[in-house]
Amino acid sequence: MAGKLSLSDYDYILPEKLIAQTPAMPRDHSRLLVYNRKTGTITDARFYEIGSYLTPGTTLVMNNSRVEKARLLFDNREIFITHTHNSTTVDAMVRPGRKFKAGKIVELADGITAEVISVAEDGLRRIVFNRPLDHASFEPYRHTPFPPYIKADEELAERYQTVFAKPEGSKAAPTAGLHFTNELLDNLRKGGIQTAEVTLHVGLGTFAPVKNDDITEHKLHSESWHISEKVAEKLGNASHITAVGTTSTRTLESVPGKRNFKAGSGETDIFIYPGYQFRNTDQMVTNFHLPKSTLLMMIAAFMGYDEMRRVYEHAIREEYRFYSFGDAMLIL
Repeated sequence: MAGKLSLSDYDYILPEKLIAQTPAMPRDHSRLLVYNRKTGTITDARFYEIGSYLTPGTTLVMNNSRVEKARLLFDNREIFITHTHNSTTVDAMVRPGRKFKAGKIVELADGITAEVISVAEDGLRRIVFNRPLDHASFEPYRHTPFPPYIKADEELAERYQTVFAKPEGSKAAPTAGLHFTNELLDNLRKGGIQTAEVTLHVGLGTFAPVKNDDITEHKLHSESWHISEKVAEKLGNASHITAVGTTSTRTLESVPGKRNFKAGSGETDIFIYPGYQFRNTDQMVTNFHLPKSTLLMMIAAFMGYDEMRRVYEHAIREEYRFYSFGDAMLIL
């Protein structure tokens, strides 16, 4: 395990041209890298061909959380809501910080004001609005929280949602699911592939930079998850599970024990890195992740650190598209 728990081990150089700025059209026409852990083989395919590679009878577990328009932009001021306590009270990141000092009431727009109740050590503000967040006056100022490396506008907002997105609550999309179309899912089901939806509301903690050189010292912020009774029963009876994305994987691996699925809701701060033994995830669909990210560390845990490096080198050499709107990988 030596040499695989240092932050520098998860760095790599990516040409800027490989950072996808727009999604594939149609969704399932993105490229698909298929990696077989038993044989070490790498196959270059298209996502619409995924049914040819999935283990027959596997259950695809998808995160159905919908991205909320958590960015509020008022001219040169920004309030990024990270947690909602009630209809008027939130925790938020703000810009510029000097405008949002503790005890200050900030005039925003259209009669909307924000009172800064407190400022945490990390700069997070507790804010109380003078109107409930579902008030119509907020609507013109709501924006989809695209990642900073994507120069997108609201025209792409719906493409930053999965076709199966339902309950709103994520601050970022569960991007592995973006490649599926309803037609592809129907064809997979007709071919004997089961599907099950769980919910994990993606928070910013998943994407927070790791600052410790020893990655084991990093702590993830908790995220809320939910598994329904119907899904818990289906997963408990599943002979094989393929997680769609790292968020579905975190949900599956937050369940105590192997295949011990029970309906309910909870919070998880599970951080998966090399050395972790997966209990409920047999295979995984995922995107290509940022250097030094906790997501890349999870992939290294799942496929092996050295193989992760080899596969990423192949993907860069073959000019796969990276990150949220990029191409996908199926790890068998």
